[in-house]
Amino acid sequence: MVFNSLHFIWFFIVVYAVYRMLPHRPQNWLLLVASYYFYGSWDWRFLGLLVASTIVDFSCALALDRSHSPRRRRMLLCLSLGFNLALLGFFKYFNFFADNLHVVFDSLGWQADFVTLRVLLPIGISFYTFVTMSYVIDVYRREIPATRDLLDFAVFVAYFPHLVAGPILRASLLLPQISTPRIVTREQVRDGLWLIAWGFFQKIFVADNLAAVANMVFDPGAHPTGINVLLGTYAFAFQIYGDFAGYSNVARGTSKLMGIELLENFRFPYFVRTAQDFWRHWHISLSTWLRDYLYIPLGGSRGSGGRTRRNLLITMVLGGLWHGAAWTFVLWGVYQGLLLIAYRAAGRVRALHLWIAGSGALARVTSWAVMFHFTCYGWLIFRARSAEHAGALSRALFTGFDPASVAISGALAPLLLYTAPLLLVHGIEAYYDDLLVVPRLSPGMRYCVYAATFYLTMLFGNYGGAAFIYFQF
Repeated sequence: MVFNSLHFIWFFIVVYAVYRMLPHRPQNWLLLVASYYFYGSWDWRFLGLLVASTIVDFSCALALDRSHSPRRRRMLLCLSLGFNLALLGFFKYFNFFADNLHVVFDSLGWQADFVTLRVLLPIGISFYTFVTMSYVIDVYRREIPATRDLLDFAVFVAYFPHLVAGPILRASLLLPQISTPRIVTREQVRDGLWLIAWGFFQKIFVADNLAAVANMVFDPGAHPTGINVLLGTYAFAFQIYGDFAGYSNVARGTSKLMGIELLENFRFPYFVRTAQDFWRHWHISLSTWLRDYLYIPLGGSRGSGGRTRRNLLITMVLGGLWHGAAWTFVLWGVYQGLLLIAYRAAGRVRALHLWIAGSGALARVTSWAVMFHFTCYGWLIFRARSAEHAGALSRALFTGFDPASVAISGALAPLLLYTAPLLLVHGIEAYYDDLLVVPRLSPGMRYCVYAATFYLTMLFGNYGGAAFIYFQF
């Protein structure tokens, strides 16, 4: 069941209608049943993993909260983390390591005759394991108390708006909203409906239409020249943004209608001027998770410059692997780590710092353009089918760039058509520094945006029901 399907629309209408008629405790039971149905509609066999993760981490957190023995508390933490990482490692990375082990054995001339499984990836496992791990770690650190209500905790883990593709929520934000009665305000309904509409626009109008442009470059059999690699990479940059930000907006919008607030996951990530700012604006829930539970425990920016660079690189490589079991994601993580290190070093050079952080128009435009293209090259690595494919696309981009060699209108026209309205609305939001400014504009401007969003989606939307990209992660 995907958000951009009639199945989900009818599912949500029925759930919401019943939800609004129930008191608080029955609402939570409804949310749990609805969330398990939502998840089970993908593959009911993996519901057991979700339930097991819920019970194990609920029990470990309770025991952690009651224990005062440092040794016992460390053992409980290791039990929880070991269980979740074992689930994640087996289902997400077994095929990757098995395939690479075969390659190594073949290169050594060894005939390894053993059976390898084709393990299916349970949808959303990367997200809900990170949710439950952060909860147990926070209880271990005594930053939050463990909940003693299994129903509330089960809803927190399985809550369907964020279950399969985030945001990766912290217990400190979501659990209090689940455990206390909720009042749905008029502002939440207004903002929620806009977020849902805008999320569908980002997915159906922007992302799914640009997918065809990106596929002309990245699909098997394509042999694009440099100019088409560039345009195809631009297309994928906005495709993955529209796809993932669209999902996050629909998740936030549906949750607002139920009186539950989810955090912002994207905030104009292509308007930034440094690598550090990119990760403060892109997939915010993941970047803050990696910062709080990996980068800072490794030592963060404390200590020598070499240790800081090591910590950045380890964090981003593991962040790349979180996205998928492939060498392209490892390379993308290395690239992002090196980019963070380079911008950190550039900030210490006076001339470069003045250029990156300068307030002049020329400095702002050029530093933004450079960072945008660094980001896009990262997406080329991310989208490539293999490391060799990434190398071939890079060679075409840097050595075969001849704008006159190919008629580019086939890629350029749709790229401009599907990104211009998105950038126009983002320009308004960035000017006011408010992702929810549209519902608060004057009636004339507000209804112009509403009408344009509606008609562009209706007339030019791609209604193929394509799954969201981050479902595979």
